[in-house]
Formats: sequence, C-alpha cells, structure tokens
Amino acid sequence: MDKDTKDDVIVVGGGVIGLTTAVVLAERGRRVRVWTRDPVERTTSAVAGALWWPYHIEPPEAARRWALRSLDVYEKLAERPEVTGVRLVEGVMGETDLDETRSWAAGPLTGLRAATPEEYTGPVGLWARLPLVDMSTHLPWLRERLAAAGGVMEERTVSALAEADAPVVVNCTGLGARELVPDASVRPVRGQLVVVENPGIRTWVVSKDASGEMAYVFPHPGRLVLGGTSEEDVWSREPDPAVAEAIVRRCAALRPEIADARVLDHRVGLRPVRDAVRLEREPLPDGRVLVHNYGHGGAGVTVAWGCAEEAAGLCDPAASG
Repeated sequence: MDKDTKDDVIVVGGGVIGLTTAVVLAERGRRVRVWTRDPVERTTSAVAGALWWPYHIEPPEAARRWALRSLDVYEKLAERPEVTGVRLVEGVMGETDLDETRSWAAGPLTGLRAATPEEYTGPVGLWARLPLVDMSTHLPWLRERLAAAGGVMEERTVSALAEADAPVVVNCTGLGARELVPDASVRPVRGQLVVVENPGIRTWVVSKDASGEMAYVFPHPGRLVLGGTSEEDVWSREPDPAVAEAIVRRCAALRPEIADARVLDHRVGLRPVRDAVRLEREPLPDGRVLVHNYGHGGAGVTVAWGCAEEAAGLCDPAASG
C-alpha cells in the first residue's frame, strides 16, 4: 500500500457518531475524510434533545462502558459550554429510583438522590445533574474540531460503501446502513419534538404517564425542547399537528407555564434502532478494512465518545478481525 495513503480513513456519515469518530481518528494522526449526505445542521443528530442518560441498548456491558467514557468527556466539555454546547444541568428522571441505577451509577455520578414531591409530582423520580447537549452548537463545534485536526468534510450522497476508496472505511451511516450494508435489522423509530420559547424553566424533566406516553422538557439556550414520541417503523419526517398538540399538553401537565409558551419550531427525527449496536471490524477481500459503528437508536449522544474510541482502535492495522 502506498505510504502516502496508508493512513487515509473515510468515515461515511456526518451525524454525532460519525463526526465524533472522525475527530478521534484525526486527533490520533489519521488522515480523515467524512462523507455526509447532509450538513451537520440537517442530520438526525441535529434534532436530538440530547440528554446524557444510559438508555437501554444492547450489548449492555459495552453500552455501560461507552456511556461512562462519554460522560467523562462531556464533563470536561461542560467547562466551556458556550463553545462546546455541553452543560451540566439538574433535573428529574421520572419513574426511576436509585435502586434501578446502582448497577451503573455507583461512583461515576455524584449527587443522585430521590426527587422531592415539590420537584416531581409522579410516584417516584431521580434527581440528577447530567450533561445536556445543545446540538445546534455541539455539531458545528465537532466539525471545527475535526478541521483543526486536519480532517475534511465532503457533502456527497453514497449509494454503496464500496464507493469509499480509502484503505479504511468507517460506516457511521445510522439508518442509512439499512440499504448500504445492507442490514434489514436497522429500522426507524420516529421522534417528534416541539420547540417553544422558554418561560423561565432551568431544570429538565423526563416522565412517562400511566398509559406509557412519554414527556420531556429540556432547557437549551434561548428555547425549550419538548418531546416526544417513539413510533416504531414509521418513516414520515413530516410533523403531525395533533401529535405536537399532545406533546405540549403532556409537558404542560409537568410544567404548567409551558401551556402559554410561543411555539418556535416543529422537528422530526428517525432514530436508527437495531437489536444491538454494531461496532466491529470487517476485513474486505481486497485487503482493505471496513469498521461498522451504527445502530445506536436514541442513545447516540450518550455513547458517542466511547464508541468513537473503540471504533478508532478497530481501524488500527494491528487490530484483528
């Protein structure tokens, strides 16, 4: 292999998983190009409410490792929130108690406690101080960090992974992996959000009512992000007005001041869900290497840095299949 190209890596996919992976690779000295169909501002990641939380994904032990490594990174990034978009914000995870979290939270998180009745009116809630990521700042920051490390982003539509002509290709295509791999086990879970003016709310809340309907309120700079939905195998990216009204109604039940907040935007994202995250190295017949890093569902932000570092390790020539 030509010495001028042996360090080349193409990362396919420009969402939070692809960008974070590209940053880690570039900062380890690899020459990185990111191929992305959309600019970062129009990726699925741009829609995320983006609270760090160990959402259940498979495999559980690896997911815990990825999440806690990402937590370490976000806590450092939160020292410069206006630059990175990461802040440590207090709030309540409803219908969750300390016993449920001891398996992963012992040690890494401090200050976890039961929410008081004044903080949360549901049957049980967990008060926590967690990373909350403003993706409108974080994604462009990742793009700039990649450029500072010598990486390049190219907007292009990829119809087959074989088009990527580098010695190492990293597949971070999310839902696109369904067609590109192809992997029929990747499927969409539709999430709809409503963005409103913030009437002064400073803490987040996540809740689920008796019927299983979720509601969450995330305060970001200049706005509140309200959610949400989780509709399996629904491909529509068009906001549904009736769903939006229901989201606002559920969130106003948690924080009454939301009822009169002016609506700023409606957003829809399709979470790339898979039975288990695919993070593995695939040697190709022509001697090149394909590394897969997709299938994170709604946990992309939670595990991004842990998965990126593991994927970067799999790109190393010394890594085995």
